[in-house]
Amino acid sequence: MTTNPATSADENLQQRLQQASALANNLLNEIKRVLIGQDAIIEQVLIALIARGHVLIEGVPGLGKTLLVRSLAKCFGGQFSRVQFTPDLMPSDVTGHAMFNMAKQEFEIRKGPAFTNLLLADEINRAPAKTQAALLEVMQEGQITIEGQSFKTGEPFMVLATQNPVEQEGTYPLPEAELDRFMLKVIIDYPSENDEQLMLRQVSSQAQGGFGLEHIRTLLKPAHVLSLQKIAEQITVDEQILQYVVKLVRATRSWSGIARGAGPRACIALLAAARAYALISNNTFVTPDDVKKMFIPALRHRILLSPELAIEGIAAERILHNILLQVDAPRD
Repeated sequence: MTTNPATSADENLQQRLQQASALANNLLNEIKRVLIGQDAIIEQVLIALIARGHVLIEGVPGLGKTLLVRSLAKCFGGQFSRVQFTPDLMPSDVTGHAMFNMAKQEFEIRKGPAFTNLLLADEINRAPAKTQAALLEVMQEGQITIEGQSFKTGEPFMVLATQNPVEQEGTYPLPEAELDRFMLKVIIDYPSENDEQLMLRQVSSQAQGGFGLEHIRTLLKPAHVLSLQKIAEQITVDEQILQYVVKLVRATRSWSGIARGAGPRACIALLAAARAYALISNNTFVTPDDVKKMFIPALRHRILLSPELAIEGIAAERILHNILLQVDAPRD
């Protein structure tokens, strides 16, 4: 009896997808052990990692943004760097610089903290535009140019930037070109009362306080993350789903109350994020629900509301929710 090669390939892909989905969910559950009450945020950050994207995390201090990144880095044994963005931070403090070695009488390249797997850009909006722009090349190309030489960063590479939505004094708004390079913008909010009680019990039960980061297990290697990324890229996308993604993004360009809609990069980001979500959900193909789930995180930072709506305090999420309701999704 002959085996159809196409059927065999499909079964092989499905088996690899199931293994990848189980691995991603194990990673998700491991981080949940440390970061209490932020399940949706953990999931979205993991989706961005699988989709080769970067994340902008917005929330007041003390909600676990740094803990999330450190937990993620430890889970896959990746390198982790943290840069505290301040008004006096120079671009070379992030990317690196050339230094003259007197003993060797030659210039040496000193690589900066951006040469890593996970880069935490803490309070990114506290640095001026010149320093923020130092991340543009590395976020898009995965490389850094120093004195005319290009160097690759670690693989996988991901920037997780944080900003505080409350304090505006001494901050610099992120330029549109940089905002557009973040695949997702994640809003981290206060945990529920029950979750906060659970968190307090967990902290008080530690011998010396803290959140037990040392108990996080390393579940996979950076090479395994690259495999997850490749498997996500093989998930089937129907032509109707492609059209649906484009319709949703294009709707933001003519929607009442939106002064500036999302660009073509939003389509790419939304589809990649939907594929990663399908992987975590153990789906072999992208569904309209996968696209809907990722639409607001992928678009909320790419649109500019009209001054009238901004004055009224209407959030971008509300407008995007209306678009989801009114743009017809594929039914087959």
